[in-house]
Amino acid sequence: MSVTRDTIADVEPLDNPIWHALTGPQAEFAQGSGLALRYEPDVGVFAAIPDAPSPDAWDALRTLIGPGRTAVMARSHVDPPPEWEHVGGGVGHQYLAPAELGDASPTITLTPLGIDDAVEMLALVERTQPGPFFKRTVGLGGYLGIRDDESDGALIAMAGERMRPRGYAEISAVCTDAAHRGRGLATTLVHAVARGIRARGDTPMLHVASDNTNAIALYERLGFTRRASLQVAVLRAPR
Repeated sequence: MSVTRDTIADVEPLDNPIWHALTGPQAEFAQGSGLALRYEPDVGVFAAIPDAPSPDAWDALRTLIGPGRTAVMARSHVDPPPEWEHVGGGVGHQYLAPAELGDASPTITLTPLGIDDAVEMLALVERTQPGPFFKRTVGLGGYLGIRDDESDGALIAMAGERMRPRGYAEISAVCTDAAHRGRGLATTLVHAVARGIRARGDTPMLHVASDNTNAIALYERLGFTRRASLQVAVLRAPR
């Protein structure tokens, strides 16, 4: 049986965050059916199936992405049928924000970012490689940037939101241009985005690759606590 918005009250959405985002607060960005969903391709890279997937769900995912194409999934456990090929992935740690968040530096000006800033955001992502980011990812909301007053207002750092399973929101795309690191820009952005999430009643969380030791050290220094580890799998659908 597929899991719908009416039947998720007794499950933990963070164990399958993409599914619970696309069947809930971010349904407007979803493509697919009641058995398999993905973000619109110019918004996000991830796909998902229900918490307890049936063979029909895997068939629906194959139809959604296309035979021989790949799906990127992130959940507590990924166990595809044998005809699906595992072609990549890893482990991501899931962190929850502390109850008390730091204040923004009074010397740093934060600027809301929107679709008109997408070209600059994509350029910053290209330089810093924080993870998948597309021309409409900014539409997921909550994006803040920091501009360099000494270089015609160039975008030098940013952060925003990605997955929004019910009751939570993921801080994502945290990145700072290499020439401006060490100034606390990422810390200011993470706290500011987290406060925006809390202001609407959700809990801030984030994901970080298990081998990204620098990012893990930063988030733990800011008081984030590890909740769980998720399997990130890149799967090729049978032809």
